[in-house]
Amino acid sequence: MSDPAVEVKLEVKQASKEVKESENVAEKYSAMTVSKNSEMNMGDLSSAFSAVPTHKPVKKQIQFVEDKQEFSRFPTKAGRRSLSRSISQSSTDSYSSAASYTDSSDDETSPRDKTQVNSKGSSDFCVKNIKQAEFGRREIEIAEQDMTALISLRKRAQSEKPLAGAKIVGCTHITAQTAVLIETLVALGAQCRWTACNIYSTQNEVAAALSETGVAVFAWKGESEDDFWWCIDRCVNNEGWQPNMILDDGGDLTHWMYKKYPNVFKKIRGIVEESVTGVHRLYQLSKAGKLCVPAMNVNDSVTKQKFDNLYCCRESILDGLKRTTDVMFGGKQVVICGYGEVGKGCCAALKALGSVVSITEIDPICALQACMDGFRVVKLNEVIRQVDVIITCTGNKNVVTRDQLDRMKNGSIVCNMGHSNTEIDVASLRTPELTWERVRSQVDHVIWPDGKRVILLAEGRLLNLSCSTVPTFVLSITATTQALALIELYNAPEGRYKQDVYLLPKKMDEYVASLHLTTFDAHLTELSDDQAKYLGLNKNGPFKPNYYRY
Repeated sequence: MSDPAVEVKLEVKQASKEVKESENVAEKYSAMTVSKNSEMNMGDLSSAFSAVPTHKPVKKQIQFVEDKQEFSRFPTKAGRRSLSRSISQSSTDSYSSAASYTDSSDDETSPRDKTQVNSKGSSDFCVKNIKQAEFGRREIEIAEQDMTALISLRKRAQSEKPLAGAKIVGCTHITAQTAVLIETLVALGAQCRWTACNIYSTQNEVAAALSETGVAVFAWKGESEDDFWWCIDRCVNNEGWQPNMILDDGGDLTHWMYKKYPNVFKKIRGIVEESVTGVHRLYQLSKAGKLCVPAMNVNDSVTKQKFDNLYCCRESILDGLKRTTDVMFGGKQVVICGYGEVGKGCCAALKALGSVVSITEIDPICALQACMDGFRVVKLNEVIRQVDVIITCTGNKNVVTRDQLDRMKNGSIVCNMGHSNTEIDVASLRTPELTWERVRSQVDHVIWPDGKRVILLAEGRLLNLSCSTVPTFVLSITATTQALALIELYNAPEGRYKQDVYLLPKKMDEYVASLHLTTFDAHLTELSDDQAKYLGLNKNGPFKPNYYRY
């Protein structure tokens, strides 16, 4: 009869041997997968786990090359720039020998002080670095893949050149998506000069790519206020070039031309405006009898308001907040000022993350919608001491005042999703008793004397395009709408549009929507003749009257 104690010892010894063999197998597998120059196939993988090594593999130590540089010391200013350039270059060498996004020896030099020439020998542009054009071209090509409807419009109308003779000055965000629009306008026969509507939203590499193709672009990320107006002036004031169409976002270009170049403004054939702020300015001019050209209100077109304003903001608000703050929003007390389409999108996104969302509103209809959607409607002063995040999206001014900012708790976040930087009273924060601390790009800590910090994003400017990106597909809808509005105004017979502000025809809205349905493999139901007669509709649309609210 065997001794139980001996059997236990033998089992333990055998188990120990199996563990060591497993460790050896794991080490062999690890060496095979980590080795830079080795190739592994399924046969290698099988043999690695089936074979039992007869000896313990030798572990190789990683050898570090000695570096005489003392990393404990802070590098000089020149050294920091050199280190930054070397890191930037090493991260892009595997892609291209062209200059990287940040690889520039004179990044601190204003583009206004530099002379740059594109490959065609033209210097009629002002961007951060023309050498970034190759990177910008890649960004544009990526955007084109998700803007198939706009590309389809370009291909359909390219042979007809409906914008032949059009000289368009544009003031919009200069992004890869806008570049696809600009190049579509050029393909349809237009000449274009472009500037930025926001000092933080320009993608420098995209501006360079457009300039390389011959489009006169005057914009770069991080412009000063003086740079902003200088760029607009350079875009408009070009000897021997008389613009006849305006594509604006915010009304700054229209305002500048109206005030400073009235004779040029009178020769404009049409204005296309896409923002709440810009449309408001146009209606003010029209009401005062000072609008001497027809204008198209794209902002209130269905394809802009119901898609760009709602769905775009629903996704991009989170992108901007996460990139800048790294904050977890579950359980946070969030106040969103304004429950229009932008506000609705922001609310839906933050509610989905578990935030406790409240709304401020002046309009009883929007307020009732917020209540029915499950949100509290409050006055900002009632909750200002408890709130963690404030997001403005009203298009108004001084929505968040200095007094309210003074009463916010430490660590609160304040940002804006409206077009203009007037919603948060940022100017009142630039006083001697408050300290501004830049903690990362577009993120400032405003510090009170008692040590309280309020986190201000993008200095109160449009968060999503200043601090992140926006969904390309939704911008395709807006860009297609803008292109059709320009074509309509430019080709309209005399007398169709008077000196007033117009909405996009319903038929055109429906056409833009139909172009984008193919992306989803969507199939529309067709009315029968009897059904069309019963509803009093044309079988091909429009399917809703102008007064219909979607």
